[in-house]
Amino acid sequence: MPWEFVDHLPIYAQLVEQLKRRIVTGDYPPGSKLPSVRELAADAAVNPNTVQRAFAELERSGLIYTQRSTGKFVTDDAPAILDARRQLASAQIEAFLSAMRSMGYLPGEAVSMLERAVEEQKKEEKQHADSGM
Repeated sequence: MPWEFVDHLPIYAQLVEQLKRRIVTGDYPPGSKLPSVRELAADAAVNPNTVQRAFAELERSGLIYTQRSTGKFVTDDAPAILDARRQLASAQIEAFLSAMRSMGYLPGEAVSMLERAVEEQKKEEKQHADSGM
């Protein structure tokens, strides 16, 4: 998965967000070793100090830990990973509701539209499965 950054947010904060996402989705499974600071900096095309700052933030949150002389690892603490997943989901929900409010929709209207979209997606998935694809 490529690293994508926007100009209006600090790079370290975006790294934290993207690393969290990779942890909660299993791209970096529990107990797995993370790339070194230098490897990740080169891969993401950012300064190693920026990666170090992101790692420090993730370590403070309990999602990763440092093992002396062997590197940084994803926690095996399933509740911590689940909590991070919920936090990411909550942020997405808030962003959705905020965007809908900016277009003049009330929260209930936005939720109704979302429910209709989910039902439509379920129908499409069922049709796709029924067609054998």
